[in-house]
Amino acid sequence: MAREQVAPDKIAAVEEMTNKFRDSNAAVVTAYTGLTVAQLRKLRGSLGEDAQYRVVKNTLTKIAAKEAGFDELDDFFQGSSAVAFVTGDPVEAAKGLRDFAKDHPALVIKGGIVDGNPMSAADINKLADLESREVLLAKLAGGMKASMAKAAATFQAPLTKMVRTADALRDKVEQGGAGTPAPAEAE
Repeated sequence: MAREQVAPDKIAAVEEMTNKFRDSNAAVVTAYTGLTVAQLRKLRGSLGEDAQYRVVKNTLTKIAAKEAGFDELDDFFQGSSAVAFVTGDPVEAAKGLRDFAKDHPALVIKGGIVDGNPMSAADINKLADLESREVLLAKLAGGMKASMAKAAATFQAPLTKMVRTADALRDKVEQGGAGTPAPAEAE
C-alpha cells in the first residue's frame, strides 16, 4: 500500500513510526496476544531506558518500515504486533525480551532489524546470549592491557638478561677472577 492511499490523519502516525525506525539501532517485532496491560507495563520496564515498546497497527507499520528501508520486516506484521525500538544496546533489549518471553509464553519474538541487518527470532535469541556491550568492551580492554604488558616484558627481557650477565661478570672479577687467565708477567 502506497503512502498516497493512507488517510490524511494517519500520515503523521506513519511519519512518526518511520522516524522511529530510522533513529533506532534495532527494532524487534513481537506478538503479544494474551498479555495483560500490567504485563506489558512490566515488559516495557524490563527493556531498559534505551528501548521503547509500542503496540502497532500492521498496515501503517509496514508502510513506515518500507519508507525507512526495512522491507524485510513485511512478513512479521501479521496478527498482533508490537515493536521494541532500541536506541541503546540491542543486546540488553534482546535479553529483556527473551527473559520476559520465558516467563510469559504469550510474548513471541517474530524477528527484527539490528544495525540495518535483518534478523530472525533465532538470531535475536542468539544476540540475547551475548554479554552486554560494556562487558565486552571491558574484556577487550583487559585483553589489550595484558597484551601490552606481555609486549613490554618481551622487549625488556634482553635488556634484563644483559644486565644480569654484566652483574655476573663483575661479581666474578671482584672475587678474584676465578676461571679467568692471569695476565702474563714479564721475565
